[in-house]
Amino acid sequence: MPSPPSSESTQFNHRMHSHERPFAGLHNSADPNSEGDGPQFDVFDWYPKYQSCQRYFLDYAQHSGPVQALASFVNILLPFQRSPNPVYGSTSAEHAAEINRGQSARGTQSTASGSSVPPPVSLIPFIRRLIVTGMDYSGVLHGFFGDDWPTGIGPMHEVERRNYLFAAKSGGWASVKRDYDMLPLETVPFLRPLQGSTDVEINAAEKAWSEWLAMEDWMVGPREPGNMNPSNRSRMSQS
Repeated sequence: MPSPPSSESTQFNHRMHSHERPFAGLHNSADPNSEGDGPQFDVFDWYPKYQSCQRYFLDYAQHSGPVQALASFVNILLPFQRSPNPVYGSTSAEHAAEINRGQSARGTQSTASGSSVPPPVSLIPFIRRLIVTGMDYSGVLHGFFGDDWPTGIGPMHEVERRNYLFAAKSGGWASVKRDYDMLPLETVPFLRPLQGSTDVEINAAEKAWSEWLAMEDWMVGPREPGNMNPSNRSRMSQS
């Protein structure tokens, strides 16, 4: 007959469930790029694909001639070019040392070859720079981020394209350029209008822009136009 769980294990299980509960909403959450009843987006399914894009970018793309040429043309430094902390790959010596230090503190061991977690290098600046210079074609994105780019950085690519539309609508050319410059040296050499736009993308951006304008007027939550009953509308009109 199994012995009853100790109070310590019961408390541990309780803490685990308590910590897991806030993340429940991220499973099959609504895709921010979809309209209403569109496809579902699961953060935990997406993350391994994003890590795959990171590894490809760090281990292969940044060391290839075409990517280095394009990065120079749009004036953005690749991770291995950044000083004083260059990142040469997903299992660079510096990154492996950090992993070993962290896992040794927990009483475990690791090697660079056994690491599957890329260094903390964000892909967002590179996605943004390709978009604003009109270089975010599928072939270029594949060359930068590998076979998993549609699911790995695809959602971020769509959101950043929309952000570029928002920036253009809310400010002039100089304002947009300031938003996308990376001072002091990695300024945007030129800006191009969003390339390859579709009606679906523009309609989604218009809908999202309208939602932002509504939030400026505090028309959110129970005050959203679709959620307001006639009595609420009358009170709002009288105020």
